[in-house]
Amino acid sequence: MADESEKRSMTDEEIAKLDLNSKKIKELMKEYESETDKYAKWRGSITEGFKKWLKGEKIYDRDKERISLYVSEDTKHQWQEFKDSHDYSTISALIRDSVDYYIEQKSDTIGESLRRMDEKTISNISHALKEPLTSIKGFSQLLLENYNEELNEEVLVTIKNIFDQSLLLENKIINILDNIATEEPHPQYDILLIEDDLATIRLLTSYFESKGYKCKGVVSGTKGLEELRGGIPKLILLDIILPDISGYEICKMIKDHKVYREIPIYLLTAIPGSEVEKKMDETKADGYILKPFDFSDFEIIFQYL
Repeated sequence: MADESEKRSMTDEEIAKLDLNSKKIKELMKEYESETDKYAKWRGSITEGFKKWLKGEKIYDRDKERISLYVSEDTKHQWQEFKDSHDYSTISALIRDSVDYYIEQKSDTIGESLRRMDEKTISNISHALKEPLTSIKGFSQLLLENYNEELNEEVLVTIKNIFDQSLLLENKIINILDNIATEEPHPQYDILLIEDDLATIRLLTSYFESKGYKCKGVVSGTKGLEELRGGIPKLILLDIILPDISGYEICKMIKDHKVYREIPIYLLTAIPGSEVEKKMDETKADGYILKPFDFSDFEIIFQYL
């Protein structure tokens, strides 16, 4: 372990050159997280709080105080003992694991109850949950990606927790939706729609079929990629915010593949157009359509059909 003077004397230049995979830095990260109950590394980069700690600046630690506001001292003491005896770096890590375990144990019972509901009821529940959830997740992602350096670390951690929990909730919903057939499978179709909301899938499927085109809808990125192996559609409509893989990543994967790169891809999203524009060159998407949409917005894609 590095001594106190070593870890407290780093300059910005020295910090910028750190090898995050080195044993020394990993030890310092563990020490920092143990002392402050905060993340030392997040999304591949060290946090601003960890940088300040390395330079010897005072870190205002609210996490442990926050726990004391919500639980009794006895409970806090029990958590602390369990954390120490089971090699958890922080109480926050213990809480996260505990919540995950609880959800895992409860998921079978909850899932069985949902499966007893009829398809229309599940679709209505899905739509009611997904609409606000999409906005929460989408704006959280925008803040994390574009304002990481401008926001206070406490705010960033809170936003990350909101984003993580929205993903967790959406994954639970999608596990049920994956087992519901959105339509009878077609041997061939014109449009592959990768969209995690059943109501939107049904709406667009009906619309395109009224125009004489066959549309296949799937509710996750993984299923969309699997579907490509069975045949090449004339066009792909791709939601950006999906429960498993980002639509941006899926678009790049398809456009970088020698077999599928010529398939036109239009992004379908509630994310503001100004933000989508920033990703167009990187993803190589052919265009985008914003939610909420009018059917007239889809006229541009008929040139590919």
